[in-house]
Amino acid sequence: MATLYKPSLVIVSPALAEQNNGNWQTARRWQQLLSTYFRVRIVKQWHASQQTDDLMIALHARRSGDSIDAWHKAKGDSGLVVALTGTDLYKDLERDPTAQRSVELAQALIVLQDHAPLKLPAHLREKTRVVFQSCSERKTLPKTKLHLNVVMVGHLRDEKMPGTLMDAALLLKDETGIHITHIGAALDDSLGEQALATMKENKRYRWLGAQDHLRTRKRIQRAHVLVHTSKMEGGAHVIMEAVRSGTPVLASKMDGNVGMLGSDYQGYFPVGDAAVLAELLKTMAKNNAEPKPGDLFQILTKQCQQRAIQFAPEHEQQSLLNFLKQVKHHGYAKH
Repeated sequence: MATLYKPSLVIVSPALAEQNNGNWQTARRWQQLLSTYFRVRIVKQWHASQQTDDLMIALHARRSGDSIDAWHKAKGDSGLVVALTGTDLYKDLERDPTAQRSVELAQALIVLQDHAPLKLPAHLREKTRVVFQSCSERKTLPKTKLHLNVVMVGHLRDEKMPGTLMDAALLLKDETGIHITHIGAALDDSLGEQALATMKENKRYRWLGAQDHLRTRKRIQRAHVLVHTSKMEGGAHVIMEAVRSGTPVLASKMDGNVGMLGSDYQGYFPVGDAAVLAELLKTMAKNNAEPKPGDLFQILTKQCQQRAIQFAPEHEQQSLLNFLKQVKHHGYAKH
C-alpha cells in the first residue's frame, strides 16, 4: 500500500525552545497542529541548500528577513508565508526596510487578530488571512465573594504599560474588597522598583515576579478578572488563556486587544488611563459582592464565553489548513 505523500513545511522562528517566548510557543503549537498533514520542522534560519521544502512559514518579518530573502531567491514567492507579530505591525513595518521587503516578497501573510489587516496597505490585505491563536480550555474555578480577585500577567516592560495597573492600585489602596496579583519579570528595573513601591502603598497589591506557566494559568482560573494594559500588542496569548478559562478581561482599547475581543466588547479602558481602570474594578467588585442580572461582570463573562470558540485549537488548526491549502494551490493573487 502506497504511503500518502505529505508536503514538507518549514517554520522559521527567531527563537527556539531554550528561549520559550511567544515566537517559539507559536511555532511549536503550529508544528503540533499541522504534523498530521505536513512534515513539519522548526529552524532558526533557512538556507538555500534546504530546497526540498514545499512551504515556509516565517515568524517575524524583520527577524526572519534573511530566511525570507533566501527562499525568495531560490524559489520565488511560491509557498512563502510570513506571519506578522505585533512588533512587525506596530513598529517595524513603519520604518524597517527588512520588514517592508519581507511582506512584499511573501506569497501570503498571516496575522493573529481581526484589526491587524488595517495596519497594512490595501495591496497587502488581499493576501492576508487572520488566524487566531489557540490554547486549551480550562475549567472555571470557584471564585470567592469576599473580595474581587484581580490578576495581570505580563513582563514589566514599556510596551505592556504595567504602570497603569500600579497607578490604579494606588487609587484603590483604601478598597479592601479588591485584591490584585501582578505576575511578570521586571525587564525594566525602574518598573520593578515601581512595583515594590506600590506593594508598600497598597498591601492588597502583590507583585510575584515571573511564575511558571502552570501556576500562572491556575491563578487566571481563580481570578474574577484579568487586566491587560498594553499600548502595543499583536494578539496577547494571556487574553485567550483568560477567555478559555471563563475569566473575563478588562483591556486597554488598542488594536491588538480589540482585534482579540471584538469591537463591541464592553470591558475596555483608554490606554494608560488608571482612573477609568480603577472605576471598572470597583464596579466589578460591587457586581461580585451583589450580583444583579445584566451587570458588567455578567456582561463581560457572557461576551468572553461567546468569544471562546475563536481560540479553540480545532479552530486554529482548520484556519491554518484552509489557508495553507490555498497557498499551496496558488489561491492568493501574486503581487
